[in-house]
Amino acid sequence: MFKALQQSIKVLKANPVRTILTTLGIVIGIATVILVLSAGAGFRSLIDAQLQAYGTDTLFVETRVPPTTKNRASNNATSADFSRASSAVAITTFKQKDLTDIERLGNVKASYGIVTGLAVASYRDNAKSVIYYGSSYKRFEIDKNTLKSGRFFTQAEDMGASQVVILGYNIANDLFGQDDPLGKLIKVGNLNFQVIGVYDEQGNFGGAGADDILYIPLQTAQKKLLGIDHLLVGIVQLKDSNLGEATSEEIKTILRKNHNITDPVKDDFTVTTQAQAMDTFNTIFSGITILLICIASISLIVGGVGIMNIMYVVVTERTSEIGLKKALGAKNKDILTEFLVESVLVTIIGGILGIILGAFGGWVISLIAVSSGLEWAYKVPFYSIILGVGVSAIIGIGFGVLPARSASKLDPIEALRYE
Repeated sequence: MFKALQQSIKVLKANPVRTILTTLGIVIGIATVILVLSAGAGFRSLIDAQLQAYGTDTLFVETRVPPTTKNRASNNATSADFSRASSAVAITTFKQKDLTDIERLGNVKASYGIVTGLAVASYRDNAKSVIYYGSSYKRFEIDKNTLKSGRFFTQAEDMGASQVVILGYNIANDLFGQDDPLGKLIKVGNLNFQVIGVYDEQGNFGGAGADDILYIPLQTAQKKLLGIDHLLVGIVQLKDSNLGEATSEEIKTILRKNHNITDPVKDDFTVTTQAQAMDTFNTIFSGITILLICIASISLIVGGVGIMNIMYVVVTERTSEIGLKKALGAKNKDILTEFLVESVLVTIIGGILGIILGAFGGWVISLIAVSSGLEWAYKVPFYSIILGVGVSAIIGIGFGVLPARSASKLDPIEALRYE
């Protein structure tokens, strides 16, 4: 085996261009796999960071349009049609009273409601279309994010519908630049708001991130901007996250009672725990990862076919050499081992280079993500390295067997006559 390895290294060094071209497909395939898995690990760290902003001990209550009998009976309605129909219907049954009742549950520590809207925020000559969040003062008992400057609004300001605002990091920069925004007045829609705080940079996620949002008291948003008395979302903090599923069922019972719902199918709300949210994300992300790996595997297969073809060419070029070796006493298994080792060596070299290239690509992606304000951790999962080396070895063996067997079965007399 050692002699076969020495011979394979000698042959590869003698034909550097052919060696490079042979390994290129493997390098690209393995690099893509490593890059995908590294980027996936970074994306998971981003999701974890976003969930930490709410806390891992929270669950979400959201309004939804319940399916009607017509929706359920229609076999011709598309999901796009349903989405358009749903978006045109406002659910107004979710109220502050619901959250008050939910807070009486033994495992509930605190809660707050959210409404959202769109408006133009302006300061002097600077204007920007923004999303604003209206939430109760209890938000700041649960919210894990911190302020760069200023303060949160108080219970009195919330109950009194005060026109105060906390700016997301990007909005503060867009409207004020280098100026200190604290104490200044900005216009949101047709109303003036006093800036009382600016959030630390949180990083953008999913389009318009937390840094591009205005935060105002719930009563102000409901009464002065939207003209509503219902909520869109409720955030509930749990005392014991291990009892999340049981608490979720208790919340559903309360909401059904408050909303006069007897059939769970007609629920006009959804209750999602952090565990359920992560399970959903993991299911979706795992599917995407598998798909991307399968696509990357195409280049691995192409690289394997390339190795097989090159090895057939090598067998043809070295036919007389094979004949001479067999005439001098080399057995079929010796010839088979030599060519198989050469094939495996090529793919392992390609695998190592692919791992290095893929890890470097993952590092570049992490730099770009971090520079964009995302909490992205650079990781190269150990299993991805094992996968890369293992796959490259398997390809070397799998696609090298046929040429190696072809070489080992050559008739020595016919091979010596070959020119």
